[in-house]
Amino acid sequence: MKDNNCIFCKIANGEIPSSTLYEDDDFRVILDISPASKGHALILPKEHYNNIGVVPNTLSCRIPELAAKIGIASQKALGASGYNILVNTGESAGQTVFHCHIHIIPRYDNEKGILTWSLSEKAKENLENTLNSMKEALVNE
Repeated sequence: MKDNNCIFCKIANGEIPSSTLYEDDDFRVILDISPASKGHALILPKEHYNNIGVVPNTLSCRIPELAAKIGIASQKALGASGYNILVNTGESAGQTVFHCHIHIIPRYDNEKGILTWSLSEKAKENLENTLNSMKEALVNE
């Protein structure tokens, strides 16, 4: 299913031009027009899914291999020394376009890392309760 109002559906299905790196029946991989680094790419499913959590397993299981393929290509072609694979799910996590998309962000030795965080003392409190709550949610899924 496609969403006629979704810009990523339009890009993924070739209705809006893009810098396409790779395409198959299920995905289009494009260069991000607002890159975090040289070679920053997006994997876009051609079908509309609001986020990674609702992508069918038959499709989502292909994403890691495709992301690695793009990341390795950035290392070979652009001299990246590493890459991040990033998925923002939900507004609080930074998702701004509600069509599942996976970022592959090449990293270079002379750049500051983009994924950093400080230890949350509050999150450390009651780890056992957190663990049990999450385990229960997994069982009841």
